[in-house]
Amino acid sequence: MSPAWLAEQATSRSSALRMPASIAAPGHRLPRATRLLGLVARCAVALLPCSAAALASPLEMATIYATRVDQRLDVPADEAQRYAALIDERLQPPGLGALTSQYVVLVDRSPLVQAVFVYFKPGGELPQLIGASPASTGRAGRFDHFETPTGVFPHTLANPDFRAEGTRNARGIRGYGVRGMRVFDFGWQAARQGWGAQRMAAMRLQMHATDPSLLERRLGSAQSKGCVRIPASLNRLIDEYGLLDADYDQALAQGRTLWVLRPQRQPTPWSGRYLIILESQRQERPAWAPLPPALQPQPMRPSRR
Repeated sequence: MSPAWLAEQATSRSSALRMPASIAAPGHRLPRATRLLGLVARCAVALLPCSAAALASPLEMATIYATRVDQRLDVPADEAQRYAALIDERLQPPGLGALTSQYVVLVDRSPLVQAVFVYFKPGGELPQLIGASPASTGRAGRFDHFETPTGVFPHTLANPDFRAEGTRNARGIRGYGVRGMRVFDFGWQAARQGWGAQRMAAMRLQMHATDPSLLERRLGSAQSKGCVRIPASLNRLIDEYGLLDADYDQALAQGRTLWVLRPQRQPTPWSGRYLIILESQRQERPAWAPLPPALQPQPMRPSRR
């Protein structure tokens, strides 16, 4: 029985639950069955999915982002417009077809930025910033570490997502984050090896959360083996609202069952399908994208003599 069904049944029987004043007077205990049904009704209403109050505008996601994502960057308006123009430029090729209004995720892999942005791209207009957070992309110089590839990467069912098991590796690190975190899979992509002769090779491009205790505090610097690491709270938001799930929603509408999608998700009418990764080639770190505190130089302590 779903919470919605319980709430509907409880509401439809509300007249039957109203007791005469003489019976429901203060100090008189209602019948046990009535009390239980009332409790079920209250719990059911509390559990009703928030999608019952659908977004009136795609830009309302900016407020949700500000309240739900715990690591955020305050991007100045001119910088937001600059990235919007870069998104628009990369979504122009004919192969992408006529884009409907949708959400887009952008990553700047510049070592001096390391940020992820969520934009809303209205059809035929410049994208509008929803929110931004620190991220981590490939850290060259180590074996089995790739330079995160740039380009436009569609999120499709050709490379199905999965969920983290929350297991730790030999170093005690949960590479995909805690159990249940969604791993967004963009398939095998050509990328430059970050070691040896730095040849081009194939790597699996994914976007995912990371270890909350050891690695999330390093977001904002290049740390990964080539994938895109994002805050767990942003991972949950993209997952819950289906911001990149246009193909998944289409499959659901056709009657397919997709285990990776949670029952409580709240997809919007503007689900998108594109991850864009670019290199802004900064010469210095912008003030709005500071080095993570965990990596900032610590002031020298005065010696004790």
